[in-house]
Amino acid sequence: MALEDTANPVTGSPAADETIAADAALLSEQLRALRDRLFAPTSSKVLRTFTSGEAARLIGVSDGYLRQLSIAGEGPQPDTGPGGRRFYSLADINALRQHLAAQARAKGNHAKARSYVKWRDPQSEHLQVIAVTNFKGGSGKTTTSAHLAQHLALEGYRVLAIDLDPQASMSALFGYQPEIDLTGNDTLYGAIRYDEERRPLSQIIRKTYFDGLDIVPGNLELHEFEHTTPRMLAERQTGSGSGSRADDFFFARIQAALASVADDYDIVVIDCPPQLGFLTLSALCAATSVIVTVHPQMLDVASMSQFLYMTADLLSVVRSAGGTLNFDFLRYLITRYEPNDGPQTQIVGFLRSQFGERVLTAPMVKSTAISDAGLTKQTLYEVGRDNFTRTTYDRAMEALTAVNSEVEALVRAAWDRDGGREGGAA
Repeated sequence: MALEDTANPVTGSPAADETIAADAALLSEQLRALRDRLFAPTSSKVLRTFTSGEAARLIGVSDGYLRQLSIAGEGPQPDTGPGGRRFYSLADINALRQHLAAQARAKGNHAKARSYVKWRDPQSEHLQVIAVTNFKGGSGKTTTSAHLAQHLALEGYRVLAIDLDPQASMSALFGYQPEIDLTGNDTLYGAIRYDEERRPLSQIIRKTYFDGLDIVPGNLELHEFEHTTPRMLAERQTGSGSGSRADDFFFARIQAALASVADDYDIVVIDCPPQLGFLTLSALCAATSVIVTVHPQMLDVASMSQFLYMTADLLSVVRSAGGTLNFDFLRYLITRYEPNDGPQTQIVGFLRSQFGERVLTAPMVKSTAISDAGLTKQTLYEVGRDNFTRTTYDRAMEALTAVNSEVEALVRAAWDRDGGREGGAA
């Protein structure tokens, strides 16, 4: 039976909006109960600790050297488990990076110091803002954004993740339930709105359980920017605007907000909404680099063609109005790729023949490990190898590492570094 527009006076059945609202409230309550069970007693996520071998690989030293530091009492001391196994938190790992960098600088080895602490030089290396986008849902955009942000944080960069999607899937991955944990002005909209309620972005940013990774969460409030921007543009056209900073061009607002916190970060990762609206255009204007996720199916590729046409047309208008569009790199990332699927392989070959190096060499393979981790609102970096069969986990982690390392190399090249990972065994 179709939902009624108004309550049925005979049966007393609720109106359609009431039914939907009740379903939303029920689902929200169940999600909160699930979160409480998964992350009790504080209902907040905590990142797992890392073995000494994992910590050594992240820092860029040998496990034996890390053991020597522990025995000598240098740097933070690890927790010791059964059999004397050593475990480090990400905060411990970052503290060790700082300790080793300080030692290297004291010896005049600044290149070695930079291999441990990879923070950008604000004098010569600009804030890298990576927009991950596609206006078709299901292309792996949020999965790509979350794993990229976490990979960069694990590698020692200072990262800000921005959830620009009103559906807030990335926020959920980071442990936020938008309708419960966020109130008014808690999203990026609070920093880019046009009225006197605008807040500094620094007041909206939240810490995460990943040391060195902060987030600007999202929720339905972001839709307001799509509604208020046309009104602002109409006022500008008629000359009825106030002429104050609330009358700034819409496409410069995210860029201005990020500039206010640029000193605190090396890389910003923006998970764009799955539509080409004012939010996405503003994100693209703030971006220094863009990753377009592509699911290798013919319908998705056809959709991407329309997306590119529309994006080019709209950005040309923005550029004519004074917007700057200078990307360090624009790359297409193949997502949810099944190597044994013949048609998918043909489409990937077609895309590579058309776009060449603009298609990332490494595709993100479709993996049950990533899907299973998502059931508990976790990423593959959080769950650890013990939760899966070895081959399943290793295959997914190998693909993730290849993709994210390739993006990291592009960032380093944009900073005119060596384009690859520095450092090695101490």
